[in-house]
Amino acid sequence: MTKQAFLSAHRSYRETITPQHGEVSFQVVVEQTDLFVTAERDLSGPMLDLVRELRGELKSFMLLTPGFRESLRPVPAKDSAPLVAREMAHAAGLVNVGPMAAVAGTFAQLVADHFRPQSPNLIVENGGDIFMHSTRERVVALLGDPASGARLGLRLKKGDFPVSLCASSATIGPSLSLGQGELVVVRSKSGALADAAATALANLIDSGDDLDLVLKTARKMAPLGLEGVFAQAGGKLAVWGKMELVALEG
Repeated sequence: MTKQAFLSAHRSYRETITPQHGEVSFQVVVEQTDLFVTAERDLSGPMLDLVRELRGELKSFMLLTPGFRESLRPVPAKDSAPLVAREMAHAAGLVNVGPMAAVAGTFAQLVADHFRPQSPNLIVENGGDIFMHSTRERVVALLGDPASGARLGLRLKKGDFPVSLCASSATIGPSLSLGQGELVVVRSKSGALADAAATALANLIDSGDDLDLVLKTARKMAPLGLEGVFAQAGGKLAVWGKMELVALEG
């Protein structure tokens, strides 16, 4: 089966993000790390410094740890490893994927947690993976088909935060997926776990008939900290857990 892939480097979905009153949006880019941030003030300068620091730590660790970057299976990280590597390795080990499956969600959370004291409302989006601190309700769009745009969103209430929403897709973006799913979105308090679990669940999908297996596996992951999942494949949708869906206007 040939997959139709959307690999554009232009992340047009960001054009639909509307900061609420008292908020600004800005971008922080260091090599492959491309963050789109909504905060109460422009923190791009210090965020840039933190991302450079985190990337430097991770790159140095990977040079000394063969297979950490390439493996599709868990690779342990010692207690002496940088926090970013430990978080990635731990989450990957919980759901049996490679550590890099958790990199975007881990970066999003580390950046959001670091700057939350300066901005209680703070949303860090890293290539479709999001970590959020918020004092107000939010709606996050679910983009299953870039050609037609987002038609469904996930409502998050004031008491839901902090929260991470991470996505995996075989048809959108350059990230590796071993399945055929159009979109899998995982909700968790842990950015690393949400990211790793999204990859693990997406790998299970060869057709829309596999969505029952995705939900069954997601329920088994609940004790690990998985709070909900949305999956789309073959014209079918499946939802489990704390996922309040809403229709998006336009």
